[in-house]
Amino acid sequence: MQTDTTRENPQAIAPQTGVTQQDLSATAPGQLRVIKRNGTVVPYTDDKITVAITKAFLAVEGGTAAASSRIHDTVARLTEQVTATFKRRMPSGGTIHIEEIQDQVELALMRAGEQKVARDYVIYRNDRSKERAGRTAEAPVQAHPSIRISLNDGSFAPLDMGRLNTIITEACEGLAEVDANLIQNETLKNLYDGVAMKDVNTALVMTARTLVEREPNYSFVTARLLMDTLRAEGLGFLGVAESATHHEMVDLYAKALPAYVAKGIEFELLNPVLAEFDLEKLGKAINHERDQQFTYLGLQTLYDRYFIHKDGVRFELPQIFFMRVAMGLAIEEKAREDRAIEFYNLLSSFDYMSSTPTLFNAGTLRPQLSSCYLTTVPDDLSGIYHAIHDNAMLSKFAGGLGNDWTPVRALGSYIKGTNGKSQGVVPFLKVVNDTAVAVNQGGKRKGAVCAYLETWHMDIEEFIELRKNTGDDRRRTQELNKDNWIPDLFMKRVFDDGKWTLFSPSEVPDLHDLTGKAFEERYEYYEALTEYPGKVKLFKTIQA
Repeated sequence: MQTDTTRENPQAIAPQTGVTQQDLSATAPGQLRVIKRNGTVVPYTDDKITVAITKAFLAVEGGTAAASSRIHDTVARLTEQVTATFKRRMPSGGTIHIEEIQDQVELALMRAGEQKVARDYVIYRNDRSKERAGRTAEAPVQAHPSIRISLNDGSFAPLDMGRLNTIITEACEGLAEVDANLIQNETLKNLYDGVAMKDVNTALVMTARTLVEREPNYSFVTARLLMDTLRAEGLGFLGVAESATHHEMVDLYAKALPAYVAKGIEFELLNPVLAEFDLEKLGKAINHERDQQFTYLGLQTLYDRYFIHKDGVRFELPQIFFMRVAMGLAIEEKAREDRAIEFYNLLSSFDYMSSTPTLFNAGTLRPQLSSCYLTTVPDDLSGIYHAIHDNAMLSKFAGGLGNDWTPVRALGSYIKGTNGKSQGVVPFLKVVNDTAVAVNQGGKRKGAVCAYLETWHMDIEEFIELRKNTGDDRRRTQELNKDNWIPDLFMKRVFDDGKWTLFSPSEVPDLHDLTGKAFEERYEYYEALTEYPGKVKLFKTIQA
């Protein structure tokens, strides 16, 4: 949504000089359109009106209002009133200036008896108007002579070379052996008249990326150019700004944090408790300079896998991401704002980094923060499938899994309940393997499962061959990691070129819990029993 109905109007990269007759005639029958301050015409939608009114309430009533059902209901009602006003005025469709929409928001707030909120909204509009006037005076558009940018509504605007130069210069700040002019010249070679804005950003990133082999510092440059795209996507979705330079983020991060928390709670992606933090204090603690620390691969990985998104739009920026994790870790602390700031400083400075599940889940509705979960699978069908179910649920929220399968009886063991014989551990491991593939850590990365088996288990030979590329595919697990627990006694037998006996745990159930000397004595006792027919029914002797 491009309509500027929020309480911010940062400078666009390619502002229009006016509304053309073509823009106005493009209005479809029955469709409302909005004339933005830069002259472009876009379809009317009311989501940014909702954001603007919500922010006005938050400014007056504090961050805790984000979780208030009264505020949500009031905002929805007022938004509907504003939209209904324009539909009554223009039942056949038409164009509305952005200022008219904001006038109606003020009027709706006053009629609803929300005088304090309306007053704050008026003051905020006035402040933003002064800022826009200052920006216009300081930074006139430096248009490229032959390249125009195609806008979302099909119109064109000149490529602002001044802002392009600012973005590239910022990306090269403080870095040795990098050339801003080279990046700009090579980027312009890849642009053409009518290019989309997103393709301009892509061209910048790809140009810098090709130079990394020449000089490693270009990896930092590439990351900083990518940040420009991330800022436009995140801030635009939050209704804070349409775009921003790195230096403008010194103020915008503090404004974006409460808007981010409100959106995250609204979309049921964040824990409502986050709205109870002192977001103003936390916003002031955010250090925008730490955005400059990323290499390209690091930032791209965060964007692809870690940032919270809605319908594919990432509205979490790097420093907000670290603050969200810090807030999630500090929820149960006494002085939680102070602790959150401590956690934030550790994470954002890269002095310490939490594990992936913590980064994924801290501050969300399902804060599963641990990395690894170790379980022992019991020797009964119900217990086995309960363990597989636990695997699926833990993997869903990014947990890595380790399953001890040693207690499960071996291939050929007697099953009293059915008077049949067991198929052993391997068929169940095939199910575990496929579960890890299906429940791939919430769609963010591959599932990670490791199966453990002791060396004396009858199925150990098949277990070792699980990832071979030949043999029966039903007894192969290409995605499953496996681990063989080896007792000291086995290594002694290897050194002595001795024999080794394999057992089914259903006949030697106590071996699994023994270690050291106790294990050796009990293992040798069972070996001795194999000399007596019928004492141990299922065993196999091989060279260690």
